[in-house]
Amino acid sequence: MIILGPLLNVVSFALGLYKMALTIYIVLGWLEAFNIINRYNTFVYNAHNFLQSIIEPVLGPIRRVIPPISGWDLSPIALIFIIYFFEGVLLEIMKKFPS
Repeated sequence: MIILGPLLNVVSFALGLYKMALTIYIVLGWLEAFNIINRYNTFVYNAHNFLQSIIEPVLGPIRRVIPPISGWDLSPIALIFIIYFFEGVLLEIMKKFPS
């Protein structure tokens, strides 16, 4: 049980980083769609490809369950709710096993 507390802290931190990456991915997509940033810029292109490689494998199965509604892709919102759910579960577990 000694390792469980720090392990849960690391998992919680990783979920927070993933949530932040998802938020950046969403905002970057909006900025590209409205031509506020140039998608052919090397930094923007590399950032988009990196975020897409870590976000899209998780969003794909969610999109099969929740299809776009009137052109709106709600899968990122569902993923954020799922992450918040798991963070809440981790918090409750961490209360039982403090580090």
